[in-house]
Amino acid sequence: MILVDANVLMYAAGAPHPHKAPSAAFLERVGAGEIDAVLDAEILQEILHRYRVLDRWEQGRRVFDLARTLFPVVLPVTAEVMDRARLVLDAYPHLMARDALHAGVALEHRLDGLCSWNRDFDPVTELRRIEP
Repeated sequence: MILVDANVLMYAAGAPHPHKAPSAAFLERVGAGEIDAVLDAEILQEILHRYRVLDRWEQGRRVFDLARTLFPVVLPVTAEVMDRARLVLDAYPHLMARDALHAGVALEHRLDGLCSWNRDFDPVTELRRIEP
């Protein structure tokens, strides 16, 4: 099972971009059951936050609803996940806190990897980043 980052959903739903088609194809494979994937609660929060800040709430609602349909399992952000995120930040000072949180979710739940376009995850040796 892999964790899917918000950027995959946003690229799939967004304007023309080189990441749009691969992101959409990846999500189609998730929807078809070919890829076992989950979200965490913070990824849903990122979607809500980003589209609200951009004043594109109607699109944000659609992306959120699609995410909830494609990913019925949403992993919680628990105290244990936050403790793991803190350890990740200790080991990888270049990571932003939100990225460390996602890494913490993947590591705490012993997921097979994280699907993201964000290369900031690459130095995290305990985590395998997968591009769509």
